[in-house]
This record gives sequence, structure tokens and C-alpha cells, in this order.
Amino acid sequence: MNNSVKTLILMFMLSYIGSASAIPDNLHLHGILVEEPCIIKPGDESVRLDFGNVPDKNLYAYGRTVSEAFTINLSECDTSVGKSVNVTFSGTTNMALPGYLALQSSSNASGFAIGIEDADGTFLPVNTQGEKLALQNGTTALKFKAYLKGEPEAISKREIKRGPFNAIATFKLDYE
Repeated sequence: MNNSVKTLILMFMLSYIGSASAIPDNLHLHGILVEEPCIIKPGDESVRLDFGNVPDKNLYAYGRTVSEAFTINLSECDTSVGKSVNVTFSGTTNMALPGYLALQSSSNASGFAIGIEDADGTFLPVNTQGEKLALQNGTTALKFKAYLKGEPEAISKREIKRGPFNAIATFKLDYE
């Protein structure tokens, strides 16, 4: 390669480097570091609940199934920072059963939705903040239950479709 070609390549590289350094800052990072009363116990960031095999006869006979318990475990709780927590379960709601969690479109089953309730059996509508739950120093177990509820029209027309199903909700913790 002759010297004029080498010089031309070097000049091009220098002009490119020079123009790159003239680009204004275009990445800005910011946030707020806060103190929370608890952390979600490692491994409990994702809660899975398996209903197993549920006979559709239960939905036709009772309109719903027996509840299945699940727990969100909090650890390292410090009640000097916060004394209570409100839990909100967010997700897609069922059109026929407002407040109930809709099944994902990948589900083969249909004609029902998933209800969430607190440990006492009080219905907790999806996308609505729940009541205050007391925190304990150290660990706190937030206990909930979920159940299947038949859509009224699917029950009356006996159109509940059997098969695998799934649904996804996200829980949010608001400390006070």
C-alpha cells in the first residue's frame, strides 16, 4: 500500500474519532435510592401455584373450586421503617368476571377465571390495592389463596372447556 493511501486512511480514522468525541452526552442515568422495611425472601420473587387436575363438575355444581393457598415470604423486616404493607395483584381481568384474573390466550381451557382472596377468604380484585397487612420484625409471611370461578354464561350453557390453563399476575408491595 502506498503512503498516500495509508495517510488517507489515517486521516479518515482521525476525523471519525474526532467527530465521535463531538457527540453530546446521550445517556443519562438517574433514580432514587430508598429504604424499604422488608425484602422479598430470595427465591420467592416468583410464586407458582399448581391447581393440579380440577374436575369441571366442581365449577358446574358450586360455581367455584376450593381455594389453594400461597404465600409471599418477606425477610429482614424492620418495623421501625414501616409497620404495614398493601399488596396489589395486577394482571389482565376476565371480561365476564370483573376483578378476576383472566386466563392467558395460550390456555386450552376456558369459561372460568382465577380469583384471589386473603387468608380470611375476602375477595381481592385484580388491579386493586388490598388492605393493610401488619409486618413483623424479621420475617413476615403474607398468606393468600386462589381459586377457579366459572363464568356465569359458561356455567348456564355448560360451555366450560377442559384442558391446560395458565394465568399471570404481578404482585406489588406498598409499605407504610
